[in-house]
Amino acid sequence: MEIGKMLKDARVNSGLTQEDVADKIRVTRQTMSNWENEKCYPDIINVIELSNLYGVSLDELLKGDEKMIQHLEQSTDTVNSNKKLIGAIGVNILLILIFIVFNGVIAQNQYLILLAMSIGVISTCVLFYQIIRKI
Repeated sequence: MEIGKMLKDARVNSGLTQEDVADKIRVTRQTMSNWENEKCYPDIINVIELSNLYGVSLDELLKGDEKMIQHLEQSTDTVNSNKKLIGAIGVNILLILIFIVFNGVIAQNQYLILLAMSIGVISTCVLFYQIIRKI
């Protein structure tokens, strides 16, 4: 069964409204609606709180919904997240060193300047993306 249907059924069986549940676990009613309609998924902390609130085991909530399990695996995979962040930092440092070493060659050609700027902007965007995901 899908997590959204499980959450809605558990909420209804508990006699609670979306607003009641949202207040108890400190999220908005819209967030509850999005979870129940599977527009997005709760994080593991909220899944635990919902499990406790509804008196339903985590096993019952999570089993059978492959998308939810994948979401939780991705959101809790800090090792992979750290590797991506360290990789982005390393690439940016390497690019800065390359730009410094080849500054004389790059400065003499408009196309190399444009290419270097494009690469710099793209790599910086990737680094910022990784930092924002980490937060």
